[in-house]
Amino acid sequence: MVAEKNKSVEVQEMPIEDKLKALYELQQVHSDIDKINILRGELPLEVQDLEDEIAGLNTRIGHLQNEMKQLDMDITNKKKEIVTSQDLIGKYQEQQNNVRNNREFESLAKEIEFQTLEIELCEKRIREFTAQKADRQRMIDTANESLAERELEVKNKKTELSDITADTEKEEKLLSKKAAELESMIEPRLIAAYKRIRGNARNGLAVVTVQRDACGGCYANIPPQRQLDIRSRKKVIVCEYCGRILIDNSDFEPLK
Repeated sequence: MVAEKNKSVEVQEMPIEDKLKALYELQQVHSDIDKINILRGELPLEVQDLEDEIAGLNTRIGHLQNEMKQLDMDITNKKKEIVTSQDLIGKYQEQQNNVRNNREFESLAKEIEFQTLEIELCEKRIREFTAQKADRQRMIDTANESLAERELEVKNKKTELSDITADTEKEEKLLSKKAAELESMIEPRLIAAYKRIRGNARNGLAVVTVQRDACGGCYANIPPQRQLDIRSRKKVIVCEYCGRILIDNSDFEPLK
C-alpha cells in the first residue's frame, strides 16, 4: 500500500515535459500496434462470421434431417393404415358371403367403400410425404454444399490469420510491454484522458504534433501564442477543435 502511494507521488512529481515525452512515445507504440491490427485487417471478423454461418448451416441441416425422420414415420404409419384397411375389406367381403338380407349386404358394401377411400387417401398422403422428403433432401444437399464451401473458406482464412499472427506476435508482445511501462510513468488521470481521446479518434491518434502551424490531427490552425505554449512544454495543451493532445516533438529524446 505504501509502495503504491510512493509510486503515485513519484508519477505526479514527474516533470510535465517528461509526461509529454511519455505520452508521445505511448502514442507511437499504440500506432505501431494499430498497424499490426490493420495488417490482420478484417480477418478475425470474417472468421467469426464464417463460423457463425457454419453453425447456422449445421442447425438447419439438423432440422431438415429431423423433418426427414418424421416424414419416414408418417409414411410408415400410412402404410400400416393401408394394411389395416385391406384386412378389414377382406373381412367385410367374407362376411358378405354369409349375409341374411340385402340390408346387411349394403351395410358391408359401405364399409368396404369407406375402407377403399381410406386406402386411396393414405396412398395420396404417402405420395405427398414422399415429395416432401425429396424436397427436404434437395435442401440438405444444397446446405451441405454451402457448408463444405464455408468450412474450406474458414480453414484458409484461419491459416492466413495464423501466419500473420505468428509473424507479428513477438513484435506485438514487445510493444504491449513497452506501452505498459510508459503508462506506469504517467498519472492515471492523464492516461484516462489519453485513452478517451484515442477511443474517439477515427485514426486512433490522441497525441499529435504541430505541423505547419496546424494540428496534426484535424489540421485546424493554431495561433502563434498557443504554439509557444506548446513548445514550452510546461503544461498539457489540447486542440480547441478536435481535443487531441498537442506536442512539440523537436529535440525529444527517448525516455530511459
